[in-house]
Amino acid sequence: MSDIVFSSQMSVHKNVLKLLGCCLESPIPILVYEVAEKGTLHDCIILDRNRTNFQPLSWKNRLKIAVDVANAIAYLHTAFPRPIVHRDIKSTVILLDEECRAKLSDFSLSISIPEGETHIQDENVIGTLGYLAPEYLSESKFNEKIDVYSFGILLLVLLTEKTPNETSNYDPDLVLVKSFEKCMEEYGMIDNFVDPKIVEEGPWLGKEQQLRVYARLALQCLHYRAEDRPDITDVGKQLRQIYQSLISTGSHQN
Repeated sequence: MSDIVFSSQMSVHKNVLKLLGCCLESPIPILVYEVAEKGTLHDCIILDRNRTNFQPLSWKNRLKIAVDVANAIAYLHTAFPRPIVHRDIKSTVILLDEECRAKLSDFSLSISIPEGETHIQDENVIGTLGYLAPEYLSESKFNEKIDVYSFGILLLVLLTEKTPNETSNYDPDLVLVKSFEKCMEEYGMIDNFVDPKIVEEGPWLGKEQQLRVYARLALQCLHYRAEDRPDITDVGKQLRQIYQSLISTGSHQN
């Protein structure tokens, strides 16, 4: 029932999949949502890439999707008297309309932080392996920062076109994250990780710097210590700045 409650509360937001109705006559309520023509982000980045007519998402669209999702998560965390934690941010719950506008969905695991509390202690860890924050895995204790961590993984998925499963991302010692950190810290390089399709878009003014700023922001979201991660509102602000920088060059692709 949490999906119904939170979906109805969130449906006013442009970056949340709108709940149109609910059929309560069946043993399990059937929820009816608006149509998202392009399907899930996972479909567009992973499942569809083997099609002969596959059209990869441009860097411009990927950035816009990141901005949209950050907006939706920020709404969850700040728009209500008690912050709501989604707990399952991943590529399969992000749907895209025909204009590539991102819509966050599936609030079945969402939970409000109790009044007067800063964390929730959960007996059972739930969510999707590969997107789970270290403190949640080790202590079953969490707050909004676990969504920031999951969003950091999503940022890397958008940049690399790799899923957590493809990177052995099954514990806090993430292979992709650790490798990414090492290259950024020791060599200042991300070339080996960027999706070749982004590289193939060709050069534009400040492209390399833009990708580095984006990558550093993703790694900030993936700090091992929850308190070292930025708030999602700050992440969204930085993503909007990167997006506006891209638009201002006038050399981007649709």
